[in-house]
Amino acid sequence: MDKYEALKTYFGHSSFREGQEPLIDALLSGRDALGIMPTGAGKSVCYQIPAAISDGVTVVISPLISLMKDQVNALNQMGIRAAYLNSSLTERQFALALKKAYAGEYKIIYAAPERLETEGFRRLAGSIKISLLAVDEAHCISQWGQDFRPSYIKISEFIRFLPYRPPIGAFTATATARVKDDIIRLLGLENPKLVTTGFDRRNLYFGVEHPADKFDALLRILKRNEGKSGIVYCTSRKNVREVCGALIECGFDATMYHAGLPDEERIENQDDFLYDRKTIMVATNAFGMGIDKSNVSFVVHYNMPKDIESYYQEAGRAGRDGSEAECILLYSKSDYNTIRYFIENPADNDELTDEQRQQIKKQDYERLRQMTFYSTTQKCLRRFILDYFGDYRECKCGKCSSCLPEMQEEKRAAAGNKKTKNIKPSGNDALFERLKKVRLNEAYSLGVPAFTVFSDATLRDMCRKKPKTIDEFMEVNGVGAVKAKRFGAVFVSEIRQFCGLGVKDVKKHWEQSEKERLKNEIYSGKTLGELAKLHGCGIEEIIERLKDLK
Repeated sequence: MDKYEALKTYFGHSSFREGQEPLIDALLSGRDALGIMPTGAGKSVCYQIPAAISDGVTVVISPLISLMKDQVNALNQMGIRAAYLNSSLTERQFALALKKAYAGEYKIIYAAPERLETEGFRRLAGSIKISLLAVDEAHCISQWGQDFRPSYIKISEFIRFLPYRPPIGAFTATATARVKDDIIRLLGLENPKLVTTGFDRRNLYFGVEHPADKFDALLRILKRNEGKSGIVYCTSRKNVREVCGALIECGFDATMYHAGLPDEERIENQDDFLYDRKTIMVATNAFGMGIDKSNVSFVVHYNMPKDIESYYQEAGRAGRDGSEAECILLYSKSDYNTIRYFIENPADNDELTDEQRQQIKKQDYERLRQMTFYSTTQKCLRRFILDYFGDYRECKCGKCSSCLPEMQEEKRAAAGNKKTKNIKPSGNDALFERLKKVRLNEAYSLGVPAFTVFSDATLRDMCRKKPKTIDEFMEVNGVGAVKAKRFGAVFVSEIRQFCGLGVKDVKKHWEQSEKERLKNEIYSGKTLGELAKLHGCGIEEIIERLKDLK
């Protein structure tokens, strides 16, 4: 299987996104690589494709349990055997995962950086063939990054421990020039293939508002996104509790997440959001890194975040499947003082020297200054972000509150109108809602989040193409061979019913599509034996079908 077959078979796509292919080619050739790609650009595919088609195991170093869990669920649904080794597993689960890893049952193993120092993991790493080492959220290795984690510094020591050095791929969504240099130096990347795709997310609308009453402004945003999934970020735990409680009183399906919650409650609340039992997550910045939920339609920052890096990463959790989404910042002058307090009173970190602490504080104040400029500028917000990351270009984007102030006014005038006309949903909208219910049932039976079955974008493509056979279902963007086999029958059946097709109509349609497929396969030079295997029948039956084509 080559990279194109793997892309179609497992991910259901016919072409790579910008930047993916050169990074995949570099890693497959044994060369190190560094990919700087915005959230939602498909960074994980850059190491998952090489993992799927290479001998041995790919080890992925990831900072958060939630990321590992989501990605492992998604990979197993695609047909790529994967597992994670972290503190969320019981002793028995961990022992079983290790046993399977030693037996070569996994293509991808996710691990936290802290796990690399343990004797059990090092024994495993020294006994299996590691074909690739991937470092996700690689900016965490730099003290100049917004999420510095000292445990990432020890990755290079783990690499030196290995009996041989595999190619290393590092990936991040946000990296200034200084952070990029740190990633290369501290991971010891050797002549890496460097791909920076640019930081522009064209499907996102950026807005900054200076409301007299933030909660009223939030209600307007939520009402125009009624029924959609979204995240509301707050600076403090107190704000999280107050905002979430007020939203629940107003009748919204909201839940909350912050580091002060008991572990069980935090995990339960996160799962409620991921499994679409709750549509709104109110959280501090402790929530979200690595969250792969594809159907987040809006991200609201109730308070100004500490820096552009954090803002863009958090806002980028909207529209991961390419659908239109909005990112709104509600700014007030008091936000500045709150962040200043956190800068002056940082969390204790014994691994930093006094000089390093002063350097970080100076850097934090400069980032706060840039974040304040963003929150108060009249210039294009998209261009401000791109300039900050060194992605300079002429830009009047037409999709931000500076470029389209009239759009914001129209939206405000529309949550303000109490009376709205009952607009009959289009046929595709009605089908979309039916397919969402099918997806939810399938996800529930498997015990996984709905978006790991199919993304909203894939459901929308089903609505456009309305496949009536499994072959046609395979042409939907995001449907691979494994998922077509697992889910195809139930989705196609729902689409047939929606289109009012009877058994005879479907049979006629299927027979015609089979003939066209057989013709194409003959022209491509396939043998009778290959055709019989493809169609699940004997050679004699293939010969009879060929006679019918004449």
